[in-house]
Amino acid sequence: MTVERLIRIIAGTFVLLSLALGVEGSPLFIAKNFLWFTAFVGFNLFQSGFTRFCPMNNILAKLGVKSGSC
Repeated sequence: MTVERLIRIIAGTFVLLSLALGVEGSPLFIAKNFLWFTAFVGFNLFQSGFTRFCPMNNILAKLGVKSGSC
């Protein structure tokens, strides 16, 4: 798997998990403050679209995941 694909999978997992933990109707609800994590992931994806800086990309590259086309 490539870095780009893993970033999409990780970001999607973080968003879904933080929504499950932050929305009151969810059986996994803990606190509404988990919605801040959803906003953080969304903002990070937004800014990386403009700046091409992505911390997860750097982490995965250091772990040896190869970069490639999406």
